Amino acid sequence: MTALELARLQFTVTTLFHFIFVPLSIGMAFFTATFQTLHYRTGEQRYRTLTRFFGKLMLISFAIGVVTGIVQEFQFGMNWSEYSRYVGDIFGAPLAIEGLAAFFLESVFIGLWIFGWDRLTPKLHLITIWMVSIGTMASAYFILAANSWMQHPVGVEVNPVSGRAEMTSIFAVLTNNTALYAFSHTIMAAFTTAGMVIIAVSAYQLLKGRDRAVFGKSMKIALGVTFAAAVLTASTGHFQGVLLEKQQPMKMAAAEALWETEKSAGLSIFAFADFERDPGGTDVNIEIPYLLSLISSNNPNSTVRGMNQIQAEYEQRYGPGEYIPIVAVTYWMFRAMIGFGTLMILLTGLGLILQWRGKLADSRRYLWLMIPAAALPFLANFAGWIFTEVGRQPWVVQGLLKTAAGVSPNVSNWAIALTMIGFTLIYGTLGIIGGRLFWRFAKEEPKVESKSDIESGKSALAISY
Repeated sequence: MTALELARLQFTVTTLFHFIFVPLSIGMAFFTATFQTLHYRTGEQRYRTLTRFFGKLMLISFAIGVVTGIVQEFQFGMNWSEYSRYVGDIFGAPLAIEGLAAFFLESVFIGLWIFGWDRLTPKLHLITIWMVSIGTMASAYFILAANSWMQHPVGVEVNPVSGRAEMTSIFAVLTNNTALYAFSHTIMAAFTTAGMVIIAVSAYQLLKGRDRAVFGKSMKIALGVTFAAAVLTASTGHFQGVLLEKQQPMKMAAAEALWETEKSAGLSIFAFADFERDPGGTDVNIEIPYLLSLISSNNPNSTVRGMNQIQAEYEQRYGPGEYIPIVAVTYWMFRAMIGFGTLMILLTGLGLILQWRGKLADSRRYLWLMIPAAALPFLANFAGWIFTEVGRQPWVVQGLLKTAAGVSPNVSNWAIALTMIGFTLIYGTLGIIGGRLFWRFAKEEPKVESKSDIESGKSALAISY
């Protein structure tokens, strides 16, 4: 493998592992804040129990997410120095804001939340967890602003002397419409991720005969929020598709393996196709008519450009080269993302029906089904990230810098391979430790605090920390 291939593989491995914890942390912070708000407003002990119980799981995911996120920024300087040199003037700004403002906000208030139980006033303590939740979402926004700039560069000029991209407007970078769509899509996906995990944990606790008043309520809340979030994730994803057709038409064409421009294009649900240039045909193709045109422009009769036509257009604009991504990966990841998302909508919708009929807590088949279903949002997140990044190739910055030109010129193959092995071992160890901790706290029966313990400040959560 070349240095470029190894650098891309290392970034993929570390990013996907890090991306397990990012949406989980964002969503768990929101749910924890919601449970605590319900306790503050109603005074019911079960909401306090839920806050403490799921708050521990939030802290585990948050801690591992912070550790794994540090490696991501180091890689820009180690393996992608040419990329860093080219985009540092733009890319560094949102990353600096995220580190100095949003992450600082999270860190300070998460400490106050942990150690402020029964020390701060109830209202002030509630504010701290909402500041944590807001901080996680702010962090996500600034990171997405940086990534969205790579997908759709705005507020930038290329200096002909230095050959570097230079920022002309930080406002344009932070209000990039690509970032706004990506943020709403990502946050809804984060709520879906945490919701599915809470549903799985609640289902396990109910199957073990634990307190129905506690976990029946968490199941009910998580089902409602997750169903709504999953539907909104799909909706915002649709509007992203419309935007992609304007900004990255090659990605949308590759998502359908559409080689030739077509009017009223359908979307294939499942196909065995020739994913190479000038395909010989498709043996099997199950297609929904007009759907690709509808996704691309909100008009079922619109024309969707094919990869061959876009390739010719890019050759005229950017010069000779291959501008078509790995079609098979883009095609199948697009379908995996949509498929897993649809399945979550159906499963949570079924749960809401069972809840409405008063049969949810007694439906053991459904409860058992929802435990492994906790993997679905992570698989959808992985598929979405791979689709986004692979579909952009060969660009690392759309239309400005190719991925091959961004790799560090003086880092050898063996050096990248050695660090990748090291990162894999470290991440594997973190995964085992984090997974065991998460499972340990997720399956344990919550400690029930008496009123006297609460009044005296003998907090079970504070003791466990």
